[in-house]
Amino acid sequence: MIIRKLFKFENAHIVRGCSSVKCRSSVHGHSYKVEVLFESNYLDNGQMVYDFGLMKQNIKDLVESFDHAITLWSGDNPEYIADMKKHSDRWVELPVSPSAEQFSRVIFFLIDKLFGLTKTKNGEKKVQLHSVIVHETDTGYAQAFREDVYNQQMGIIELEKIAFSDAVVESFNDTALFEKLKDGEEFINPESV
Repeated sequence: MIIRKLFKFENAHIVRGCSSVKCRSSVHGHSYKVEVLFESNYLDNGQMVYDFGLMKQNIKDLVESFDHAITLWSGDNPEYIADMKKHSDRWVELPVSPSAEQFSRVIFFLIDKLFGLTKTKNGEKKVQLHSVIVHETDTGYAQAFREDVYNQQMGIIELEKIAFSDAVVESFNDTALFEKLKDGEEFINPESV
């Protein structure tokens, strides 16, 4: 069985090297919709694959870290990166270009790392992240699966090479969330949400 949770965020970016002149040469934004899909052949004590309420915590913070932010590619012009950081309180820097394809891979990667460190408490069994779909527009989306995320030909994603501005980190319910993720600390689901 597959379950899906929808998240939304507003984000600005430039996608260098793409075919569209407007997209590769001008900062522009999108109203993104992100679908996070989990799967399992089992149900927990509440007869659910995974409680949607649990997704409103750290998973939501990771996805919404991109909200009202500019996403930068670390391979872009250093002067441009410095200017964007100077003039934007909320920014995210990634080791891959912020295309819809890469957003889906990065968000899958972050949630997969978090979920792998999460201890469940309500009888969840063999739940895993199935895929992440990132809708950049109403008519276009990218969907990342596990094999896409760890495919080096699409760009290597490492936690240490992802950076969030202080304003983004301060918006997390747990401001140490990303540091805990990088340190491999265990996350324990609450008894109730």
